[in-house]
Amino acid sequence: MKKIFATLCMALTAVAVMAQQPVITFEKIEHDFGKINEADGRVTTVFSFKNEGMAPLVLSNVRASCGCTTPTWTKEPVEPGQTGSITVTYNPNGRPGRFQKTITITSNATEATKKLFIKGEVIPKQAKPANKYNIPVGELSMKTKSLDLGTINKDQVKQGELEYANLSQAEHRVELATNSADAFMISNTTLNPVKPQEIGKFVFMFDTKKTKLYGPVEAYAYVMVDGKKEITDAFKLTVKADIVEDFSKMTTEQKQQAPIIEAAATLNAGKFKAGKSYKYTFPIKNIGVNALEIRRIYSTDNSLLFTLPKAIKSGKKGAANITINTKGLEPGSYTREVIVITNDYQNPRKKITLNWTVE
Repeated sequence: MKKIFATLCMALTAVAVMAQQPVITFEKIEHDFGKINEADGRVTTVFSFKNEGMAPLVLSNVRASCGCTTPTWTKEPVEPGQTGSITVTYNPNGRPGRFQKTITITSNATEATKKLFIKGEVIPKQAKPANKYNIPVGELSMKTKSLDLGTINKDQVKQGELEYANLSQAEHRVELATNSADAFMISNTTLNPVKPQEIGKFVFMFDTKKTKLYGPVEAYAYVMVDGKKEITDAFKLTVKADIVEDFSKMTTEQKQQAPIIEAAATLNAGKFKAGKSYKYTFPIKNIGVNALEIRRIYSTDNSLLFTLPKAIKSGKKGAANITINTKGLEPGSYTREVIVITNDYQNPRKKITLNWTVE
């Protein structure tokens, strides 16, 4: 009987003690921000609470589960019957997608630890045009002024495009000026006016039927804004391609009758004096059956000019001429790679190393 009485006294004492403690209650323990834009920056919500106990309530600490979430709270003791608040700010920058964060509260309340929750979904910000289009072309801006169409089979057509952005605050009329010599490049020369912050496209097409060129080719166009024509590098667009012959449909008989190029792998043109142009001739032989056609001879060195031989019959030799311009060259040895493009399906691009010395 004494034990029962003692237990009852302890329980009553505990209830009395608890009755003297603060009690924290919240209007809500979770907040859903819904969909928020990353570009709009930080978002904030407030969790209000009340002390429904009989003693002052003190929040000793409020911490978030992530550095992206920042809580601030009422630091002063909250008297019985009074209210306080916890303000929670979430930073969505660099955090696209759904999120859920926990805020843990430590206090002297009967429930010493309490948890709050925030959640939502961050809609990623769109890259501003200025981040991508950073090459100025008059009042326009571009990502690049060069378009590489890659490999194109002879007699085929290939298309590509270059984007531009109007980052100004005014509408502009956009056109293209092209070189008549580059007739194989077709472009939309007159375009619709482009509004502020609007994206437009230059569309280019290479029609290889309209050129006799093989190998690497370049064509140029110049951007005209509001009718201003300026033939300068600042407004110059470059379109590149590599035109090749398609041998994939050759029959076995055609391959057996095909031409075969024979030419030296290395040519020594000799010694020259600086400041003049010299002509050097080298032989090309056809050891195949059908006539060998020299499509093109080229080098990346613009000081070299080439004259092509006519079609070379079976077992015969032809002569190709190279003009070497030594103007502006310092004394010394020079080496350049020369490419001979032919209709030899096994070796359509014959590489030749050309050496000469300037005295």
